[in-house]
Amino acid sequence: MLWFLIVGIFAGWLAGTIIKGGGFGLIGDLVVGVIGSFIGGYLYKILGFTAYGTIGEIIMATVGAIVLLVIIRLL
Repeated sequence: MLWFLIVGIFAGWLAGTIIKGGGFGLIGDLVVGVIGSFIGGYLYKILGFTAYGTIGEIIMATVGAIVLLVIIRLL
């Protein structure tokens, strides 16, 4: 559970940096990263990809968080 939160925080910060140019603070990064990891997992499953290891999990969560931020920005 703790590892999931750490990956979520890092993925949220990374997505915030890529999309917005900066993070959203600890809580904001955590929320974006955790929700993004669910979205990323769903997208990876649909596309037939598999995430292996810590780097794979971070990439998957970051992709999902970027998709989340793009959707939020469009709305």
